[in-house]
Amino acid sequence: MSKMAAEGGGKEMNEIKSQFSTREGAYKLLTHSEYSRPNRVPFNSQGSNPVRVSFVNVNDQSGNGERICFNVGRELYFYIYKGVRKAADLSKPIDKRIYKGTQPTCHDFNHLTATAESVSLLVGFSAGQVQLIDPIKKETSKLFNEERLIDKSRVTCVKWVPGSESLFLVAHSSGSMYLYNVEHTCGTTAPHYQLLKQGENYSVHTCKSKSTRNPLLKWTVGEGALNEFSFSPDGKFLACVSQDGFLRVFNFDAVELHGTMKSYFGGLLCVCWSPDGKYIVAGGEDDLVTVWCFSDCRVIARGHGHKSWVSVVAFDHYTTSVEESEPMEFSGSDEDFQDQIHFGRDRANSTQSRLSKRNSTDSRPVSVTYRFGSVGQDTQLCLWDLTEDILFPHLPLSRTRTHTNVMNASAPPAAGSGGSGSINPSTNGSSSGSSVPANTLPAPLPRSNSLPHSAANSKSAASDNPIAAGVSKFATLSLHDRKERHPDKDHKRNHSMGHISSKSSDKLNLLTKTKTDPAKTLGTPLCPRMQDVPLLEPLICKKIAHERLTVLIFLEDCLVTACQEGFICTWARPGKVGLLSSQNQASSPSGTVV
Repeated sequence: MSKMAAEGGGKEMNEIKSQFSTREGAYKLLTHSEYSRPNRVPFNSQGSNPVRVSFVNVNDQSGNGERICFNVGRELYFYIYKGVRKAADLSKPIDKRIYKGTQPTCHDFNHLTATAESVSLLVGFSAGQVQLIDPIKKETSKLFNEERLIDKSRVTCVKWVPGSESLFLVAHSSGSMYLYNVEHTCGTTAPHYQLLKQGENYSVHTCKSKSTRNPLLKWTVGEGALNEFSFSPDGKFLACVSQDGFLRVFNFDAVELHGTMKSYFGGLLCVCWSPDGKYIVAGGEDDLVTVWCFSDCRVIARGHGHKSWVSVVAFDHYTTSVEESEPMEFSGSDEDFQDQIHFGRDRANSTQSRLSKRNSTDSRPVSVTYRFGSVGQDTQLCLWDLTEDILFPHLPLSRTRTHTNVMNASAPPAAGSGGSGSINPSTNGSSSGSSVPANTLPAPLPRSNSLPHSAANSKSAASDNPIAAGVSKFATLSLHDRKERHPDKDHKRNHSMGHISSKSSDKLNLLTKTKTDPAKTLGTPLCPRMQDVPLLEPLICKKIAHERLTVLIFLEDCLVTACQEGFICTWARPGKVGLLSSQNQASSPSGTVV
């Protein structure tokens, strides 16, 4: 295989890459498709909120239905997004807004209601408000939490509830989330709450009032800021990551905790779901990406490639590959996935149906590779492949690929036992591995992205006892008494932390240490030791910006990144670069920098 690193030019600019190669081909930066403020001047980002990007397709007749929204400092822009097809025209924003006294921090389009004449865009702000605007009609329709009576802290994440035209969820740096309905008002006095449900380190309250008003629900989750949340592809589950280092996954409608995971250290900053909802990836201040299995509620792999905090993780729905034959090499074609809807609840349906085949009981082998990416404060983009040898280390013989060293988090590693360990999924014993002769294993998968910590076949692997894991999942948390105190007092204390910048995370850790001692979770199913789970190596790891990266979005023809200087970059997928250069020959000889 040729060396992954493509010489992408730009050596004179501190080694910033403008192209890179993977198995499926070369990704190339389209310099003419760069979006930014109209003057193209790098934004002085000190002390400002992260640049974020949202997309929506308005399905207009011209075939140019993609729209892009991004925030830079106090400004918010809304453009037609031409992607790989045509150069960006920054002189003609459809809408531009400059805010005083507060900055936009995040935004989200409602994909259900979007048309060529009207879109519903939610914008969260640093002072806690949420605005509903229509950047096509230029109407500011509503402002929520206007008097900051509901929450005074910064909005960290805002999203429409999947499948709903009116419900949306807002997270704040106070550690609270609120469910709103656009049809309801917020009231002129601070809301009064009534406890609906509480569990291990979370509680949910309803708003107590004579007439229905916002917020409909208030979630208090974990300690410190709630940094991001993400709905599962079917909209039924909600994954939240917090400054206390915990991933918490809830059944959203039932308001129940499904499972948790703890970072190796520090806060978790970002989270995303695989297209089929079977896996969650989280990243954060431990510089790692952590892969968590939804059904087993356990960490199945970690990825190390970043040299600083991981700010965004995202699955590539178009490069997730399902093969029904033995060979596992990825074909690199996008055709299989062209009919997918990238946004909304129906995205990646064909991927989902094909992925479900691998769980069927027939003997025909089904191979699967999930592709995901991450960007970080180290200005690097990493791409990762999650392959079958990591996903299914315990398969029966007929389907086993490569055994990796997956140890029970609570059991010490067995030293150098012969033969590769295989797991019978039906056994409950925490370390009952039946030995498998090495010569009966079929040819192993290409393992370009996994780094076993020792020879994969020289150690016995042990399955997590699902019953013990279920019982002990929360046993290590000394948090069960937290919510029995007055939630209002907690809430006020969290408010006072709202002004602390991310650089002061040490202060947050001091506050949370009394609650959760990391030493008590390390080595448990909540947070396995590094040697207890497979370590992924990135397919590519490239420096692509001068400033920290804050955006990574996978589209059908390209992937989109953005840095804190306010530049939104489009990277054409392999074979897609010609779309721009062939249609744009008059204005420029080429759409790439090589």
